[in-house]
Amino acid sequence: MLVKSCCFFRTLIPSQGVITLHLKSTEASCSKNTERFHYTMSFYVVVGAGVIGLTTALELKDRYPSANVTIAAKYLPGDSFADYTSNWGGANWFPASADNGRQEKWDSITYKKFKHLSRVRPDSGVKAMNIRFHYDRPIEEVGILTPPTGKVWFEDLVGGLKPIEKDNLPRGAAFGFEMASFVLDVQRYLPWLQVEAHSRGIEIHRKIFIDIREVFNLYPGASAVLNCTGLGSLTLGGVEDKMLYPARGQILLVEGPKEPIPTMYFQAPHRDADATHIFPRGNDGMGGVILGGCRQKNNWDGEVDLEFAEVIKRKCCALVPQLGKPENLKIIKHGAGLRPSRKGGARVEREYIDGKLVIHNYGAGGTGFQASWGLALEAVDLIPERARL
Repeated sequence: MLVKSCCFFRTLIPSQGVITLHLKSTEASCSKNTERFHYTMSFYVVVGAGVIGLTTALELKDRYPSANVTIAAKYLPGDSFADYTSNWGGANWFPASADNGRQEKWDSITYKKFKHLSRVRPDSGVKAMNIRFHYDRPIEEVGILTPPTGKVWFEDLVGGLKPIEKDNLPRGAAFGFEMASFVLDVQRYLPWLQVEAHSRGIEIHRKIFIDIREVFNLYPGASAVLNCTGLGSLTLGGVEDKMLYPARGQILLVEGPKEPIPTMYFQAPHRDADATHIFPRGNDGMGGVILGGCRQKNNWDGEVDLEFAEVIKRKCCALVPQLGKPENLKIIKHGAGLRPSRKGGARVEREYIDGKLVIHNYGAGGTGFQASWGLALEAVDLIPERARL
């Protein structure tokens, strides 16, 4: 298979040096890149343009404004492939941690960032919206309490948890609560991140790499490569992380009812089981409503299961009758994605491959959006002094 590379010749004169890119229009094999990018100043290359890659590139540019930052990725916002997982995100903010560890830090940082974006950058697609959680088991059994405190760590962060009275719980629910959160329209948020990157001088190239070492060959002299390839790191040469596995998800985007649904809903028998969720994309109902879902470990099927879609519709309409009858839902599109899950959690660490600095930032599974800014911050923190500008 050949990939058409739309290339250009440009000379930039930034404040701390001259960057010269010599590129030719070419057709390059997926396994071999023939262009070489030459820079006369230190720069960073981010591999991957999902939510983690785009966010990491922006964090790099914020931290080191005079640095050159380039994104090189197989997929870009707007692409619809099952392994371009970010395109199929729900997406919202709900913590996945209960142990006061790294995940808590990442989630907390991202919550504060989303609060800021929802207030000052409405064009980002991030909106404040409450979410109601319903569980089919007692709170002690669903994995949201932090041992040994026995408390929910994010209660203060979100401004408190409002218990749902038993009479207001849906059938089969043992307990529930409501809290302040954020919903993201990923069809707006990902392009917004991309536009932000362009506006800050970050180059974005569509590239396919078979081996992480190819990045250093294509971009000689790179100070560091930040590996944000998600599930791709399972087969990426030089990385080949066997701790990674897919966790398949499936959603529907449907038209919202005439009376907009002002709240997100989530219901599950316990924390890691298949969950029913309803995420309106905005308070005005104009962005549609995301219905889901499932978490099928080690399932590589990126095709939509239409029979399971009917199950999703029935469960969501039962949870939120305001949606109407399942057969009357107007479907905008179906989607299936492969979450880049990893045993032991996300990998955010520094490694030298053939003497070259690589910062890994992948494997967040279904927490990519809600932990994205915290993950990016930690990844950039790992760049040693000698590789900084």
